[in-house]
Amino acid sequence: MTVITVYSRKNCHLCDVALESLESVKTELVFEIEKIYIDGNDELTNKYGEEVPVIHIDGKHHDMFRVDLERFRSSLEKHRQHQ
Repeated sequence: MTVITVYSRKNCHLCDVALESLESVKTELVFEIEKIYIDGNDELTNKYGEEVPVIHIDGKHHDMFRVDLERFRSSLEKHRQHQ
């Protein structure tokens, strides 16, 4: 199953909105969501810092800050075609 990873911070409004958007299409598009908090992890904080939420599709960078559902659907479809 496809795994969508959301790199997030605690108390991050944009992260909450992104997760809500992904949850709204999760059943329809069939994927799992993995949420990883970067707080307290120096490596992830250095890598993603103020760019959260950062969205990955099966470990490949997709987007950051906001989820554009149309773009997400398109990227997910392309990803699945290349598996």
